[in-house]
Amino acid sequence: MADRTSVAPFGGSGFATTHWSVVMAAGKGHSAEAADALEQLCRTYWYPLYAFVRRHVSEAHDAEDLTQEFFTRFLAKEYLGRADPTLGRFRSFLLGCLKNFLAEQQRHARRLKRGGGQTTISWDSQTAEERYRLEPADPVTPEQVYDRRWALTLLETVLARLAEEQLAAGKERVFAQLKDYLWGETRETSYGETAAHLGMTEGAVKVTVHRLRRRLRDLLREEVAHTVATDEEIDEELRHLIAVIRG
Repeated sequence: MADRTSVAPFGGSGFATTHWSVVMAAGKGHSAEAADALEQLCRTYWYPLYAFVRRHVSEAHDAEDLTQEFFTRFLAKEYLGRADPTLGRFRSFLLGCLKNFLAEQQRHARRLKRGGGQTTISWDSQTAEERYRLEPADPVTPEQVYDRRWALTLLETVLARLAEEQLAAGKERVFAQLKDYLWGETRETSYGETAAHLGMTEGAVKVTVHRLRRRLRDLLREEVAHTVATDEEIDEELRHLIAVIRG
């Protein structure tokens, strides 16, 4: 397996690692840095897991309780001993852990309680349910919901990174006007209209959009690389996630 350690900013901490090595490091020791990075990773990907759980329960508060309890156990390293990056993708590992957890809850048939001094992942439960109500009404499976929300979360993360780069370069205003050209968004203005608004030529706008799209692809590839075991899986995972986003 190729060594692909790279820098992935977890909440701006600059923790130099990949998602898989975060899981492995946290499972093998008590590094505060690894534990913090793992918690940030959970904060990033909580909604795809919530959406999966929500498809299995009828009440929003039950889905919130179950998702929170899963994260409590995940962060307590109950599942990390099973982590093996040679066996698949990080999203598959995380979903597999969640399925095992839900099966266990069903077997024990017990009601979960909130709080109790346990580690919790902070999220806005009202926002979670509002987002869930926007999910497609067609009869997709929980796994399909999970994959789509995972892909969109990954894309949102990459777009946020690109926005931070443009802000640091003093190009925030240009990026704000051009970001809708980057990923299949419906544009209300033409290149010519946008160019006039920015005081640029239409050709310069098209060149800038091309460069931003190229940088977005690079960042997306880098982010996907963090979630697979080998370099060979990157393109396959990219194709899958892009297909999921485009429906």
